[in-house]
Amino acid sequence: MSTTPSQETVEQTKQQIRTLINEIAELSRSDAASEDYFPAVLKRIVDALAAVGGAIWLLDDEGHLRLSYQINVNQNLLEANSEDAAKHSKLLSRLFMRGQSELVPPHSMLGEGQDEGNPSQYLLVVSPLSGGRQTTGLVEVFQRPNSAPNIQRGYMRFLDQMASLIGEWLKGHTLQKVSDRQLMWQQADHFARLVHDNLELRDTAFTVANEGRQLIGCDRVSVAIKKGRKCRVEATSGQDTIENRSNIITALNNLATRVVAAGESLWYDGSVEDLPPQLEEAIEDYVDLSHGRTIAILPIRRPEKVVEGDVQAKETVQREDLSSREIIGALIVEQIESQVPPDLLRSRCDLVYEHTARALNNSMTHSDLFLMPVWRALGRATWLFKGSAFPKTMTVLTLITIALLAMFLIRINHDLEAQGSLQPTLQRQVFAHTDGEVEEVKVVHGQEVKEGEELVLLRNRDLELQLTELEGQLEETRKQIVTSGELAAEAYAANERREAMRLKSQESEYRVRLEALNAQKALLLEKEKKLTLVSPIDGIVMTWDVEKTLRARPVSMGQMLLTIADPKGDYELELLMPEKRMKYLDMALDASEDQPLPVEFILATDPAINHKGTLSPEAIHARAELDESEGAIVKLRVQPDTMEGISRRPGAKVIADVTCGRRSAAFVWFHEVIEWVQANVIF
Repeated sequence: MSTTPSQETVEQTKQQIRTLINEIAELSRSDAASEDYFPAVLKRIVDALAAVGGAIWLLDDEGHLRLSYQINVNQNLLEANSEDAAKHSKLLSRLFMRGQSELVPPHSMLGEGQDEGNPSQYLLVVSPLSGGRQTTGLVEVFQRPNSAPNIQRGYMRFLDQMASLIGEWLKGHTLQKVSDRQLMWQQADHFARLVHDNLELRDTAFTVANEGRQLIGCDRVSVAIKKGRKCRVEATSGQDTIENRSNIITALNNLATRVVAAGESLWYDGSVEDLPPQLEEAIEDYVDLSHGRTIAILPIRRPEKVVEGDVQAKETVQREDLSSREIIGALIVEQIESQVPPDLLRSRCDLVYEHTARALNNSMTHSDLFLMPVWRALGRATWLFKGSAFPKTMTVLTLITIALLAMFLIRINHDLEAQGSLQPTLQRQVFAHTDGEVEEVKVVHGQEVKEGEELVLLRNRDLELQLTELEGQLEETRKQIVTSGELAAEAYAANERREAMRLKSQESEYRVRLEALNAQKALLLEKEKKLTLVSPIDGIVMTWDVEKTLRARPVSMGQMLLTIADPKGDYELELLMPEKRMKYLDMALDASEDQPLPVEFILATDPAINHKGTLSPEAIHARAELDESEGAIVKLRVQPDTMEGISRRPGAKVIADVTCGRRSAAFVWFHEVIEWVQANVIF
């Protein structure tokens, strides 16, 4: 006995169906992604029809129907090798070709070989989906077969309405997809034009990093260049310069080097289970610093060159194993906060990779050309020889040529510069004649002294001790002489001739010893006399702060203590000529047949006035010496022509030019530069 549903139940059911239809309509007007839209819509359709299940089939790029989403569809209809699936697939293809809604009874077969139909036990309600002028798919509902024909037609009409709503969404989705694809190709075209616009390797790498990040939609893109066996990061998006000593760049260099050595692309999504130990360690070290969630490192291989129009060569390159190509760098793509789908990320990375490989290869080939910076500079300078700039350029070049010729043809004085000091010609140094200790300094700096005047008193305690001991020995020897004489006289008086002779002989020995001691005393007294240092000439004390320098100071024999000079007499220049310039000085003396060379000098106290002098061959020191400030030098003594205008200040600094003949201006100005290159670069 059947029961008729109450009016209230019917109204509730209708209201639920209206609600589901409104929800489907709202979803169709939204911008929901296909992954969210199809499950939500199909579930509401199945619920509204109280059906067993359903499926949505869409046309793929190859023109075949592919399942987009299904609810509770029998697995036999989905398996690729199933006979039921083949029959069902052919049925769908026929219905798709018809382009109209159909009701297919359960277990119904069509065609001559009965090889297509509905192998299921359910009624199939199928409606076409149209995203525009053409059918783009099917929506299929599996319904119970025991309903009345008019109800089944109602199912079909309802499904037609839902299919039209889905079609509206498909149309909008297709337009959005086309728009996104067009935008992507515009961005790709913009990226390609930029990366191929410059042949500078560094500029190309920075363009790839910054523009590639925008095209991919990730957080960071880096470009590493292989140099030898190692990779070095050349550019990172968002950074103008690369700090190679930073921890994160060092870790990225290490990671890129290991990936390039392996020769395979690395896609890291947080798991390191399938990675080799060397890559696992490197990726973990880098992730700890960069906090990247997804990292892709693609070894950049040098693309093969193919002649335009050579189809066979293109096919050969396409079939060629990429692992045989040389690796020139690596493209590093990172996601930290962005969430680009994996498939989309890979496709965009492939697009960026292809342009990057060719652009970097072109830049490296261009940069490796011999003397490329020179050719580039010459190429940029071609504008100087065009248009209105040509006369100006030729004028400048003519002037430069004239200047160069003048430098080689015009001869000027070849002056060798040397620094030195103004010194009195008559000056003497006072040396210590024996070891001792300064006991008294009797002069001060600048004091006038006469020849023989005492300057410094030294004290030698060892000498004093020797004199004291010697005096004692002399006194003892004198007493022994007196005693021996008295004893000899007594022996003669006692007629002891032999004893008297012995005592006389002993007395003679004592007298000889006395003479030796007196001679030794004379030497010690002479040595003691030398402890008093006297002035060798009339003059003034040149040594600065004598009292402070010498007071109570121990000195050694031969040590210079003071300098005495005659400031009222003649003066000379003591020059320190660098040894490297002596070759030209010797050549000038040979050319002048050992005649004096002219010298021009200035005083540091009055550099505005030039003074003249001469340098004779005898005034050149025979050997080189080592000076603390000038290095290896040879001392020269120059006689001023006159002392007029020269301040008589001993030790005044002078700068002198010794004229060594005349040579070309180019040689005079640049010979030391050439010698430096020969000594430090060529040698």
